[in-house]
Amino acid sequence: MKASRLLPLLLIVALVFPWFLEPRGYVIRVACMVLLFAAMSQSWNIVGGLANQISLGHAAFFGVGAYTSTILLLQFGLSPWLGMFVGAGLSALLAMLLAIPTLKLAGHYFALATLAFAEVMRILANTSELTGGPLGLSIPYVQDAGFLLLQFESNISYYYIMLAMFIFVSLVFWKIKTSAFGYRLRAVRQNSDAAEVAGVDTYRTKRKALMISAALIAVCGSLFAQFNFFFDPDAVFGLVNISVRVALIAIIGGIGTLAGPFLGAIFLLPLEEYIDITFSHSAAGLSQLIYAFILIAMILLKPNGFISFFRGKKWSWLK
Repeated sequence: MKASRLLPLLLIVALVFPWFLEPRGYVIRVACMVLLFAAMSQSWNIVGGLANQISLGHAAFFGVGAYTSTILLLQFGLSPWLGMFVGAGLSALLAMLLAIPTLKLAGHYFALATLAFAEVMRILANTSELTGGPLGLSIPYVQDAGFLLLQFESNISYYYIMLAMFIFVSLVFWKIKTSAFGYRLRAVRQNSDAAEVAGVDTYRTKRKALMISAALIAVCGSLFAQFNFFFDPDAVFGLVNISVRVALIAIIGGIGTLAGPFLGAIFLLPLEEYIDITFSHSAAGLSQLIYAFILIAMILLKPNGFISFFRGKKWSWLK
């Protein structure tokens, strides 16, 4: 099916889907998390997929977004819609500073450097009174607050916000991938030295990608905070909960592709929820073990991810 026909059909399905579910039910909540993590993974995909800079520290930017918007709301009464832009700007600034010592690194050295950065941010959040320390922050529910404070009685409203966020991040990814900037990123991914010889400023290119990626995932952090009404440092700065998960979603779905993050999220998130519910009493943490097996199996059998099942020119727009 051509993209011109399939995309409107998928959009209609996505828009109608929540009205068949319980507004405060479990399924609609899982659907919200699928869309949110798909958007987070797509944000990571800009630097991890297009530039092949495998970051394990995106939890740092996610957490900054969550804490910035929440602190501004609690301390100054600033709407989360404004707070998330402040958080995005702050995360972009941190990404620019992080780029100075790390973007000269490659491969696992870069991954470890970003991991260390996220861990530093987690420790700082655990020891700061402003962030609530290890107890975290709670967002008080305001009756009839509605859109201004990003608080709704029905999860359907959150669903549409998460859907809009995923579509927006995907459009940003697609625009970057099909632009001259995207070609420079792919040149860096293929061979950084050859790209330098061809006239590409590899440092500036990777820095720009990291800053855009950080800003977008920070906005997702703000949405996560408002959706859950409570979070602590481990929830938003956690290595496994955030950094590894968003990378794994993109890798399993199809790293560097437009549809990969969504395919990975729609497979992994419901699977994780099902395993946790079914085996939470008898085998806690089983979902993490299954994650490892799935990753190994995908690397061996389908190294390009689920996107490799969609072959032929008619599916080329997904890639």
